[in-house]
Amino acid sequence: MYGVQNLGSLVGDRNHLIIIVLTVNITNGRGKQQIAQGRKTHALAAVADSSAMALQPSPRPMDYPFATSPDILRTHQKDAYITGTLSTQASTIIRALLGARFAHKYADATNHLSELLYLCVTTLLGNRTLGEEYCDVIQVEDDTLRLAGLGRRVGYISSIIFAPWMLGKTLPALRRKLRSKLEWNVEHARQRGESAQTRAFKIQEYILKHLDTFTSPNPIYALSLATFYFTGAYYHLSKRLFRLRYVFTKQIKPDEQRVGYEVLGVLLVLQMAVQTILHVRETYHEATTQTAMMGDAEQSATAIVGKGVEIPLGSTLGYSPTHLLADMDTPHKLPPGLSASTATPVLEGARYDLKDLEIMAWIPEGQQRKCTLCLEPFRDPSATTCGHVFCWTCVQDWVKEKAECPLCRQSVLPQKVLPLR
Repeated sequence: MYGVQNLGSLVGDRNHLIIIVLTVNITNGRGKQQIAQGRKTHALAAVADSSAMALQPSPRPMDYPFATSPDILRTHQKDAYITGTLSTQASTIIRALLGARFAHKYADATNHLSELLYLCVTTLLGNRTLGEEYCDVIQVEDDTLRLAGLGRRVGYISSIIFAPWMLGKTLPALRRKLRSKLEWNVEHARQRGESAQTRAFKIQEYILKHLDTFTSPNPIYALSLATFYFTGAYYHLSKRLFRLRYVFTKQIKPDEQRVGYEVLGVLLVLQMAVQTILHVRETYHEATTQTAMMGDAEQSATAIVGKGVEIPLGSTLGYSPTHLLADMDTPHKLPPGLSASTATPVLEGARYDLKDLEIMAWIPEGQQRKCTLCLEPFRDPSATTCGHVFCWTCVQDWVKEKAECPLCRQSVLPQKVLPLR
């Protein structure tokens, strides 16, 4: 009896276990279905969200407008002020360490090195200059609209620093060689008796007269500046060469729109046009006058004076005392053409050298007898309009580069320098 009850209990437990297993399986199946359905719903929601985002318009990229000419000018003025301050401080240090003579001798090199140092610690390293930060602008490449690459930055710095320095060193020597060559050609043509009506003679004489204008870079700078005023793109030739432009680093509001300098461009073009017209008129007038003078000289009588020098008598228009100098005996050391343009003899040394204390003894000994520019005793001392005294050659070389007094910066013209006697 007990065995039958145990068997019945075992059968009941087995049925109970089967029911539990079936219940668990059904529950797991429903859970899997719910999980699968949830995943499917989540995927559909993600697809719907992505479709909705695709239908929405994408935000416009932020564009930075190009800087205008007033901001570019302020940028360069600020940088010029900073480099000028650095150059002044460097000159002060050099003067204190190596003396005033060394500082004056290498003043140009100090200026260029100061500017080079400033650009190396800013532009070369990819940083903005103080002027660019002041005006909220930055350099970009005009063709790619990206930040200026290393190659263009190096080229820009090299051209803006070394090109003017090399031009200042080579241009005077080139001008002297061309002038000497042209003077020799013109003088040789006159000695051979060639007619002044030949085209080659006229061209060489015209180039010789206007050689300084032809070899000056100022017209190129003027054209570049006029183009900048009209377009507002490139202020320096170096930036135009390497196609570097400025863009704002912020959005410009409608009430912050800048006004260009087109009016200045028009005025600059008018100035160049007027100068060109006056030059053409002057050249034409000189050519006409010279032709008339030659015609009168051929019809006038002549006389022989002195050592066989022939001068016109019928008309004084064709006579110039400087024409006689070419036929007179002149020192063989004179440069070609100099004897035909001036009657002043060329001296080998200074006329008044204050190394000799007996010369101009009324000037006290010591520093008062030394030139401020060369720091040596005066050679042909000459006074400017402001009253400062320098050597004749020193002050003439100075005013050719800067028409101002080296000490007080007052305006001085070369023809206003007075030699002391």
